[in-house]
Amino acid sequence: MTNWLYRYPPLFLGTLLKRYKRFFADIQLLSGEIVTAHCPNTGPMTGVSTPGSVVQLSKSDNPNRKLGYTLELIQVNDIQPTWVGVNTALPNRIIKLALEKHLFPELDNYSYIKGEVVYGQDQKSRVDFYLTGSDGERPIYLEVKNTTFSQGTLALFPDTETTRGQKHLRELSALLPQNRAVMLYFINRSDCTEFAPGDITDPIYGKLLRGAIALGLEVLPCRFHISPEGVEYLGLAELKI
Repeated sequence: MTNWLYRYPPLFLGTLLKRYKRFFADIQLLSGEIVTAHCPNTGPMTGVSTPGSVVQLSKSDNPNRKLGYTLELIQVNDIQPTWVGVNTALPNRIIKLALEKHLFPELDNYSYIKGEVVYGQDQKSRVDFYLTGSDGERPIYLEVKNTTFSQGTLALFPDTETTRGQKHLRELSALLPQNRAVMLYFINRSDCTEFAPGDITDPIYGKLLRGAIALGLEVLPCRFHISPEGVEYLGLAELKI
């Protein structure tokens, strides 16, 4: 029996024709109908947005929504087909469910979970999750990064230069050692067993990550099995720093 952490609604199979203007994707459904779906992913989706790829769409029941379909999954790797989750609105929702179930033994001694907490030197940033427990325990600042870029079985983040991601690393580092700071990489595909910073796309990010780890930043590269049925937690990937 699969321990689904998240279940997808009924999905519709199709073929990716093109993705454009970041938020739009033209899809040909099995019926032959061509629809424009919302692509909830602001990144370049390096390696996972090839025209001709098999995709899965969800459909909204809101009649007032301009785009009724949402791009949820893309299939990669012809030799060993693998579903990749591309809806970046989901990882934080799924991680919240995992935190409520205490699925990560590395994050012990917390009993209170709060999302989108203001922090940073200018108090203009928000950390994804703030975890606290009993008196005397250091609070945990937890940031989540959706990860779909890969080279073979090695998952990489980021897939492009990210000044926002660089800022997060600097701000998390500034919290140490008075607090615990954790970077959780949500590996949104099951074919990756290792994780490393994407030096080829953003060498500054890689340098900052290694520096933050030296200061005490904790890294959780979390693997997930993705299918049209749902999402299952598989455990940690091997960290390659």
